[in-house]
Amino acid sequence: MTKQVLDVGNCGPDFSSIHGFLTSRFECKVVQCHGLDDTLDALRKGEYALVLINRKLDRDYTDGIEIVKQMKSDPELKDVPVMLITNFTEHQDTAVEAGAERGFGKLDFDKPETVERVRPFLEPVGA
Repeated sequence: MTKQVLDVGNCGPDFSSIHGFLTSRFECKVVQCHGLDDTLDALRKGEYALVLINRKLDRDYTDGIEIVKQMKSDPELKDVPVMLITNFTEHQDTAVEAGAERGFGKLDFDKPETVERVRPFLEPVGA
């Protein structure tokens, strides 16, 4: 069964890169959102195996960690796996402290550990 990933706050080129990274390795569909309201709406209407949130949202440059905090404080959404997309370790640490899974950066798509980090939530292609 194809799982869905919600990509939040990435510009068109970054969304395309994330989409390509995920769909070339996993059996998944990637849906795009841009901010808190459309993300929470999408999460309440659909079923997502993983949420990937940019550290700085593309449209208004607000902190993606705020969406992580909102999700984790919501009884309906707190169990949805979420990762922060950032190359900065200190921001990954903050996200994990807020309840997120350890994410990865946009420079890490070709690293085996990035695939392994996502694998528990998605089905590999051909599995």
